[in-house]
Amino acid sequence: MKQILVVDESKLIRDFLVQKLEEFGFEVEVAVNGLDGSSKMRSDPPDLIIMDYYLSRMSSLELLQKKKEDPNIADVPVIMASGKVDREKLVQVAKYNVKKFFTKPIRIDALVNTISELLGVTVDIDDTACVIEAHFNDQILFIEVAQGLNKEKIELLRYKIAELMDLYEVKSPRVLIIMSGVDVTTDDSLKLAALLTTVLETTGAKPQHAKLLTNSEFVAQFIANREEYAGLEVTDALETAMDGLLGKKAGSYIDRDTKVVHEEFLQASSPKEGREESIDIKFSGERASFDLSQVGASVTMAIVDDDFVIREMVKAVLGDTGSTMVEFENGKTFLDDPKRAEYDLVFLDLMMPEVDGFQVMAQLSKEGDTTPIIVLSALSQRETVVKAMKYGVTSYLIKPLEPEAVLNKAKEVLRANF
Repeated sequence: MKQILVVDESKLIRDFLVQKLEEFGFEVEVAVNGLDGSSKMRSDPPDLIIMDYYLSRMSSLELLQKKKEDPNIADVPVIMASGKVDREKLVQVAKYNVKKFFTKPIRIDALVNTISELLGVTVDIDDTACVIEAHFNDQILFIEVAQGLNKEKIELLRYKIAELMDLYEVKSPRVLIIMSGVDVTTDDSLKLAALLTTVLETTGAKPQHAKLLTNSEFVAQFIANREEYAGLEVTDALETAMDGLLGKKAGSYIDRDTKVVHEEFLQASSPKEGREESIDIKFSGERASFDLSQVGASVTMAIVDDDFVIREMVKAVLGDTGSTMVEFENGKTFLDDPKRAEYDLVFLDLMMPEVDGFQVMAQLSKEGDTTPIIVLSALSQRETVVKAMKYGVTSYLIKPLEPEAVLNKAKEVLRANF
């Protein structure tokens, strides 16, 4: 049995790595700081060391130097991780048999593949296509699941939730699980049970304080037949899920007179005290850095907005990408454009003269046009958001727009097609 020493000051990271690596058949020992790591690697030489770059009581460079000076462990390969990787760090550790330097949060599949290569051991992980996102908006935990269910990612979710609850100092969250596009069958029963149990146990939320948005009859029946999930409401209507959670929050997200959803409902909160997240539920091939300028020449975007300033701002933000951008002052001129089916992305305002954004979306939906749309709107009314989502729009930016948000959203949407 191959032995791995994990040197990291984050208990969450240590616990996660121990659980996963032992599951894969490795013997794992942990060290809580540099000094502890130095003592343990000399007393019980491991086959591999996984360590953080930032350590207390003995720096990582001091630890690596002591390792280099000890002939019994000098050749032991090292995997290092840091919140930021730069040339200086790489130069510093290059002479210490550091085989791989990962940027935190580490992608578990990339880590496992590296371990497999270094130790000559075959490790199989679940490669089922699956995307899981988790974030807090105030006291509500949003968990979005797409494509399918993946065992590794569901296990990662447990640690992600624990990290989020600590970062945002939330003890009793409300939970919204969104699985509206996941095709779940009887073969996925164990994974589905693991997902639900992970969410409820880790958050400590009672089933009646959780909602699940899905159009899967199998999922609804699965939950209905199990006593442990009694009270967990399943719905295929976004309005119902939102009302159930927002009502319990006594209107903190919604003004009951004007029925306006506060902007923060659409955006993730920021961690307390400027702390950062370290657990990632993505695999190495997902959400990789996407350089829009590399495909910009082949991308054509439409900017449909009656506000000249907004159109100019979007053009300025995306101007360096090389993309072709075509402006329209209202929905009518856009719908009349004979080339509109050729656009790769549409920025669409909702409130415009002659033909508004909703009329544009209705027409496109009628024609079966699936061109991705990013809604730009000053409106954050609950009905407005829900209505846009019913047309398949999931990208919604609230005015006034932040340039970085526009660029990131364009990358996010286009990444799926290029």
